[in-house]
Amino acid sequence: MSTAEHRHRLDRRALLQAAVAIPAAGAVVTAAGSGPAHADSKAVSGGRSRFDAESPRFALAVLPDTQYLFDADSSDPAPLRATFRYLVAEREEANVAFMTHLGDVTEHGTEEEISLAADTFKGIHGKVPYSVLAGNHDIRSSTDDQRGDSAYLAAFGPERYASMPTFRGASPDGYNSYHVLRAAGREWLVLALDWRVSDKGMRWAQGVLDAHPTLPAVLTTHDIAWSDDEGAAQLSDNGKRLWDGLIRGNDQIFLALGGHYWPPGRTVLTNDSDNDVHVHITNYQDRYYGGAGMIRLYGFDLVRGVIDVETFSPWFLARDPEQRSPLEAETIELTGPTDRFSLAIDFDQRFKGFAPVPVPKPRPASAVMPRGTVAYWRFDASGTSAAGSAGAPVADGALVRDLTGNGNDLTVSRLHTSGPDALTWSADHHPGQPAHASLRFDGGKGPDRGAILTTAAGAPVNSTKFTLGYTIETHIMLPEPFEGDHSWMGILSWEGRNGDAGKTTGWSPLEPTCSLNLSPERFLQFVVYPYAQDADPTSWSHAVPVGRWMHIALVNDGRRTVMYVDGSKIARNPAQPSTGITTLGKPFVIGATQFDEKFGQGFYGWIGDTRIVSRALSTRDFLTPFE
Repeated sequence: MSTAEHRHRLDRRALLQAAVAIPAAGAVVTAAGSGPAHADSKAVSGGRSRFDAESPRFALAVLPDTQYLFDADSSDPAPLRATFRYLVAEREEANVAFMTHLGDVTEHGTEEEISLAADTFKGIHGKVPYSVLAGNHDIRSSTDDQRGDSAYLAAFGPERYASMPTFRGASPDGYNSYHVLRAAGREWLVLALDWRVSDKGMRWAQGVLDAHPTLPAVLTTHDIAWSDDEGAAQLSDNGKRLWDGLIRGNDQIFLALGGHYWPPGRTVLTNDSDNDVHVHITNYQDRYYGGAGMIRLYGFDLVRGVIDVETFSPWFLARDPEQRSPLEAETIELTGPTDRFSLAIDFDQRFKGFAPVPVPKPRPASAVMPRGTVAYWRFDASGTSAAGSAGAPVADGALVRDLTGNGNDLTVSRLHTSGPDALTWSADHHPGQPAHASLRFDGGKGPDRGAILTTAAGAPVNSTKFTLGYTIETHIMLPEPFEGDHSWMGILSWEGRNGDAGKTTGWSPLEPTCSLNLSPERFLQFVVYPYAQDADPTSWSHAVPVGRWMHIALVNDGRRTVMYVDGSKIARNPAQPSTGITTLGKPFVIGATQFDEKFGQGFYGWIGDTRIVSRALSTRDFLTPFE
């Protein structure tokens, strides 16, 4: 997010100023897996802003060393107060799930410094859940988590978090804690470990992981890695101990965050399960005004498969741009490669070793034939008795049944002199597709090749006009790499020249009356000649991806047609009237499009379940439903 965007947010929404008193302390929780249950997924935080735990996008706020803001008689908590006001005010819009402090809250760990810091944290308490761990400046640095009482423990021990819905427990010594938060429709584990974890602390942390074996985990500690001036991080001595004793053997830990050192840096290590672990250093105390309450937002996006990271100072952002000093303006937002970056993570793939995504079971045809279903074809044993093993050729003459019983069966044939590999059986399929099978088409140009599936003469779908509307759905995947010239290849169509039906508006009277095709730029094109109008309204998608299954739906409500890709309405849907389809009693085809009643090339890729319904369906009623 740009600085201007941050400023716009702050300008249009007044930052919340009121502090909330810390609730009465509850009992210290020490047992892994015990503690209060997580809050409702739509719970309002502090009565002011709402966090959406089911949205696939959320943010983890990371607050590094604030020690120079709490340094004896030169303390100035104003920057941190501004950071907390920002997180509270923006919790709903940024969907902030949690904030974690990486230690060195104060410079000397005195009662006065700790007391001021604890009072400052009232600005976020009860509004955004958080964790705080001890850095070497908060306690006696020569000790580990068995050190006993300290001013830090009295202020930032387990009692402080007991009322938080995310807090689940602390180690018996009180210096290590963990939280379970619900975000993006699943639970995540945050481990907040002391500056120096003892053997007892390591066993406790392992117990927490063992008690939550399916939760992806973020490990936070003060000292884990240091970086060179180019931002290349490597484990510190303490980091090596954590890596060998805890991180590398627990595949759940995918992100490990530390402060302590500067400059910031990052690296990617490979754990014992051969998976990536991202290790980051976040520390800005060497920057102007002791870092000025600088925070990082780790923006998780489970749809795009990325974590977008940005680093900025809300204190400087909140100021009038005309009143900022040169150093304030310079430090508002950091955009270097270790401060602003994106991590590409296939979350399902990364987490499958400990939390595999359940594979949906195939759904019977009877479950996916709503009222008005005209035809439904699938390529597993329920759809054709000829279904063969994956990779085996589909024989010419093989029959794919119309499972509605309406008589729209499809028959396989090859184009021109195409060989057996032009059409093969496949077990690949769209994850949400009812049948766990598809057909692999190897069509192309020069020489013309491919295979098609066509209805017989007299099949009802050949002449159906769909004047009350229709929904045509299919699933496709384009190969990766997408090799060769496949421009204007057809996916499905009705045979017959539109000119023979008296249509005059189209690009050519020789093109078919209805077809779904792929342009040279990989744009989907759906062109239809309506029954009730002399027109050819055409929908165009964006450039569709390769190597990924897509669900495509063409929905007509009797007035106009809308294309959906993966449940999302595309932009280029024509507004002109479109009622019905001008069918000429000629076959419906899967795998190609005719021109002048001739096939020039066949489809290249996979095609799965295909269905035609004689009315407009909502996205939730698609073959692969989208809520």
